[in-house]
Amino acid sequence: MKGKATSFDIAHYAGVSQSTVSRALRNSPLVNEETRKRVHDIAKQLNYKVDKNASNLRTQQSSTLALLLFEDPTSDESQINPFFLSMLGSITRACAKEGYDLLVSFQSASADWQADYEDSHRADGIILLGYGDYIDFQPKFKTLLDQNTKFVCWGATVDNRPDLTVCCDNYGGGKLAAGHLIAHNRTDCAFIGDASDHSPEFFARFQGFKDELLTNGITINERKMANAISTEESGYHATRSLIANNIKFNAFLPLVI
Repeated sequence: MKGKATSFDIAHYAGVSQSTVSRALRNSPLVNEETRKRVHDIAKQLNYKVDKNASNLRTQQSSTLALLLFEDPTSDESQINPFFLSMLGSITRACAKEGYDLLVSFQSASADWQADYEDSHRADGIILLGYGDYIDFQPKFKTLLDQNTKFVCWGATVDNRPDLTVCCDNYGGGKLAAGHLIAHNRTDCAFIGDASDHSPEFFARFQGFKDELLTNGITINERKMANAISTEESGYHATRSLIANNIKFNAFLPLVI
């Protein structure tokens, strides 16, 4: 055989039709296991590679997921929360395991994610990381829901749709932190972070911490709460502001980490 192998060459050697080869290479259940294995073995011998562009045109799928990262204040120029960078490797491996490419895009001010990725067939679905102020982003979430966009976000539940969200047990984490401090007799606590609806994850940590303290008969002193965004610098200045106002405490919960 001369030149690059084609699916017709595989069909010839396998003794099946070209359409059967296409289905076998997609691991379609319409092709029995023995035939699928024979087709894959011959494709490997011929060093055949599926033309993803042609395949995507036929299926109207890109076999790609778009991971959208959003600006987050940091101590360096990356503007990306290091926590999200640590997740990137796991997300990439999970995509590769399922045969998907991962398109990583650093977002600034796009107005229409649906058009940017799904409508243009650049991606079959969207993963949102670090979308910022939850209140500010609610209109965008509503737009995605109205357009039936395939998306999932890391963080707070979107419009009471837990199936669209992957998150930590922030409330449970807050209770664990309080329990640890109580066990070490550190119960005069200060709170650093944004314990409001603008940051639901941080607020859930605060609620868990507060409830565990109350369970143990310890009340919250609102004077010992300082607002801060998720940066070391902001947390430092918030803590300094408490000290400058002569507010005493023997432990603090940094909600922003």
